[in-house]
Amino acid sequence: MPSNVLDKFRSLISELPLIDKSSASAAATRDAVLTKPAGALGRLEDLAVWMSGWQGKHPPTYASPQVVVFAGNHGVCDQGISAFPRDVTVQMVANFQNGGAAINQLADAFGASFSVLPLSLESPTLDFTKGPAMSEEECCEALQSGWNSVRQNTDLLVVGEMGIGNTTIAAAVSAAVFGGSGADWAGPGTGLSMEGIQKKAAVIDAGLSLHADILGDPILVLQHLGGREIAAMVGAILAARHNKTPVILDGFVVGAAAAILKKANSSALDHCVAGHMSAEPGHELLLRHLEKEPLLTLRMRLGEGSGAALALGIIKGAIATHNGMASFSDAGVSAESSS
Repeated sequence: MPSNVLDKFRSLISELPLIDKSSASAAATRDAVLTKPAGALGRLEDLAVWMSGWQGKHPPTYASPQVVVFAGNHGVCDQGISAFPRDVTVQMVANFQNGGAAINQLADAFGASFSVLPLSLESPTLDFTKGPAMSEEECCEALQSGWNSVRQNTDLLVVGEMGIGNTTIAAAVSAAVFGGSGADWAGPGTGLSMEGIQKKAAVIDAGLSLHADILGDPILVLQHLGGREIAAMVGAILAARHNKTPVILDGFVVGAAAAILKKANSSALDHCVAGHMSAEPGHELLLRHLEKEPLLTLRMRLGEGSGAALALGIIKGAIATHNGMASFSDAGVSAESSS
């Protein structure tokens, strides 16, 4: 039964694997003897230790990075909260499949596999101002699709999304999980005017009011205010944790999926880093709630996993320096003279 599947996911969120302290310690020990002043590589050093600990091995690897984009359509678009029609979701999925989107180029640039998973695009979720966006069964199916998408050999995961109207969904989920009104979280998305943003905020407030009785339960928030691509990303991020696969989070919409996990278990995102801070206004606030410092801030607001995919290069660099640098003894360099 669907409720049993939701209970299964609740259990998986509550019983999370922890970082492998032995592998992290081995990475920290190696970092201490590399030919550089202590801390000279900044966050690259921390990232190498983090990667080793969550992969559960030392040295860490960058051999099978995976980028997966989930696509969903939303009934709340009937409220006129997007600058583009829902048909664009289907058109962009075709563009992904043909290799023509920004995310295709970035995945290829950093040697990552790429796939896109459309989720019942012909059947948009229900308008959350009129009822639950998804039934239990639909929510469970999306969670499971995300869970199943993570490959067993993946050593670093990027999840991305495509879905006209999904910044409204992300804002509603963020407000439901962390508090605030629609005005606190709504932004321009794909290019709304100030009037459009105000309308978007009002729609979010209507959804929050209708579903006020379930806002304390993040899984029910996902079902009632979320979307299929949001649920799939929750499933994928959770699967990565259980597979000991580190994750790079993308922008506002991916962050809203991560917020569901963070609210359900405060340590659920320990295996994640924030790839970038989006130009969407709510993302900076969301990152503070998620307790994540972005690796990049480039005024990007495309979605698709593009900011996180660009951050693959930073992780690759962190691992390359950690694994490839000589130690002081190997290089015959005096540790005292390295500063």
